[in-house]
Amino acid sequence: MQSVSLDRAGIVGALDTETTPAGGIVLRRLPDWTRHQILDESLPLLATMPAGVRLELVTDTTALELDVHLTVLQLGDGPVVPAAFDLVVGAGDGAGGDVRTQSSDEGTRIVVDLRTGSVDFQPGGPTTIRFDGLPGIAGTRIEVWLPHAAVVELRDVRIDDGATATPAAAAPNGERRRWIHHGSSISHCMEATQPTGTWPAVTARLADVDLQNLAFAGQCLLDQHVARTIRDLPADVISIKCGINVVNGDSMRERTFVPAVHGFLDTVRDGHPATPIAVVTPIFCPSVEDHPGPTVMGEDGTFGTVDRPAELATGSLSLRRIRELLHTIVESRRAQGDTNLHLLDGLELFGADDVDDLPDLLHPNPAGYRRMGERFHAMAFAPGGPLAAAD
Repeated sequence: MQSVSLDRAGIVGALDTETTPAGGIVLRRLPDWTRHQILDESLPLLATMPAGVRLELVTDTTALELDVHLTVLQLGDGPVVPAAFDLVVGAGDGAGGDVRTQSSDEGTRIVVDLRTGSVDFQPGGPTTIRFDGLPGIAGTRIEVWLPHAAVVELRDVRIDDGATATPAAAAPNGERRRWIHHGSSISHCMEATQPTGTWPAVTARLADVDLQNLAFAGQCLLDQHVARTIRDLPADVISIKCGINVVNGDSMRERTFVPAVHGFLDTVRDGHPATPIAVVTPIFCPSVEDHPGPTVMGEDGTFGTVDRPAELATGSLSLRRIRELLHTIVESRRAQGDTNLHLLDGLELFGADDVDDLPDLLHPNPAGYRRMGERFHAMAFAPGGPLAAAD
């Protein structure tokens, strides 16, 4: 087989790369200039988990190989979370494309103690992911969705000897409308079993749009470096699903949350004065619907709250209050003429009736995420929705 140079591999959804000593690249979902603004130790790792990142190629190969070095997660005494690669043949046909999955649990392991938060790195080696049985027909568009919950060092991409591969964006009609989404773990979807099973990916494939996923587990806190990243990127539509991480960490009060949301939107609007933006309120989370955070994991693996002194109650935020504040913020901006700003109800994406698919009482399971993607497509991208293509 012959190698395809990594700069011709049609990488979509990564905003930065790190070259490794082995000659590979690690894909990063935030631009280089954000590095010095990040304090939390987990965000640099989360930014290198390529949720929504994929290779998009037009090729006549019958087989595709990826040499990768994976960094996979092991949570407590549980099994290693396999890194899944999804190959979509006939991409661009909405959800009707043929999806094939290959998974691996080889590579470096990050073992996380769920009780203490301590982390142990266990080194491992590279592996090869191979897909056979591709059509081998000129003009075939394929996508390889990279693992959303593992770090991927991409070392080589190979196709058949004599075959050709061209980045899909360079092909005729290769460009699609670009959707940027920012959110929390509930948009990062680390509980999904495959990268096309995250709800933003489900929506993107149904709507046939180019997804830029800026969701980072535990890190949707209205950071200005994320707002400026969105401001500076091309976008046809934008969505921001915020609130749960503010409650999870008890990181803001009403006094700080409201101006932080306004400031985030103001920064995005500096670069996208008329782009349709959907602000999505939090989905259902039983422990903090009417009780402020922080949330903690109990011995049974579910999330709940802790008792706090009464004097800390002033201005504290529950999900119900956050939804009320987001409604007020969006309506006030629309009253000032921001008619392309829209509010979508997260409880319509995943509400109390869906709790059976909320096993840890915070994160949906794979079935829940897929249903969220289908619902968001219907709410936002279907004809008449706020992010739908213009007629």
